[in-house]
Amino acid sequence: MTERIRGLIGKLASEHRLSEAEYAGLIACPDAAPMLAERAVAARRAIYGDAVYTRGLIEISNICKNDCLYCGIRRSNKDVERYRLSPEAILACAEEGYSLGFRTFVMQGGEDAHFTDAVLCGIVAAVKARFPDCAVTLSMGERSRDSYQRLFDAGADRYLLRHETADAAHYARLHPGEMSFENRMRCLMDLREIGYEVGCGFMVGSPFQTPQTLAKDLKFIEDFRPEMCGIGPFIPHHATPFKDEPAGTLEQTLMLLSIIRLIHPSVLLPATTALGTIHPRGRELGILAGANVVMPNLSPTGVRKQYELYDNKICTGDESAQCRQCLDRRMRGIGYRLVVDRGDYKAL
Repeated sequence: MTERIRGLIGKLASEHRLSEAEYAGLIACPDAAPMLAERAVAARRAIYGDAVYTRGLIEISNICKNDCLYCGIRRSNKDVERYRLSPEAILACAEEGYSLGFRTFVMQGGEDAHFTDAVLCGIVAAVKARFPDCAVTLSMGERSRDSYQRLFDAGADRYLLRHETADAAHYARLHPGEMSFENRMRCLMDLREIGYEVGCGFMVGSPFQTPQTLAKDLKFIEDFRPEMCGIGPFIPHHATPFKDEPAGTLEQTLMLLSIIRLIHPSVLLPATTALGTIHPRGRELGILAGANVVMPNLSPTGVRKQYELYDNKICTGDESAQCRQCLDRRMRGIGYRLVVDRGDYKAL
């Protein structure tokens, strides 16, 4: 590792920003990963200590109107067994999760027209009424500003919407023509202005990605300063146009987790299920690179295999209690602890 790269790491750790060219240069130097991880862990410990926050993931529908080229539940995939959870089933998932110590529930799904504002607001309000000490996070794709406002007024605290890439030309190569980079960015800005804790993020190693497009992603995170940022490796799905594309790597994903932590030390940063899918200790390695959130699955085991965004997803057969107990052992094994906590963002 050159003195120039050491200098960039020092600059990032102290100033929390670099130029796009400097980010691209850092990304192109894999030898920088150990020093980045060391600095990232120190930055996270200074704010969050050894706490790892859990989010109970409830995958409420695999029905989606969109046709994203990388996604296994895209509308063109006719082999998917589609499902949609009822409000009663969603509340039952939350009941089980609460008993296991979850204090944040993440309701995630495809862009399913069944979940109108009235339906989704009713579900959010019911969860908040039953569990007033919990946070509700939604991840339901692109909606109108008015829709986001209604969901916020119903009690939703956070919203996850991956930007996927901060490069408009790259975005167009990953999505069908009816989807637009401008609308995705509009959604993120609306969410921020309404008052949500907002999460963005991108796939690492997605088709056509370059160090330059990744540098734009990092610059966007630097400027937008999301409360949450979800990144994970691209993993191809066999029923998509990208089925033969190579997966993103563990090494680059870990390096980017460290960089994001240094850009935004207080960000809530998951070690994703996708990271655990490409490596048996992927989530532990993610925590050791600077992440501080894990998202075990609370969805009914009977539908988990149908929510297949990518191939070989882990933990589709485990009961919710098994998932939490497994993660608790894994985190204790590397010197961290799962906490019973909403896991709120800590603004500096």
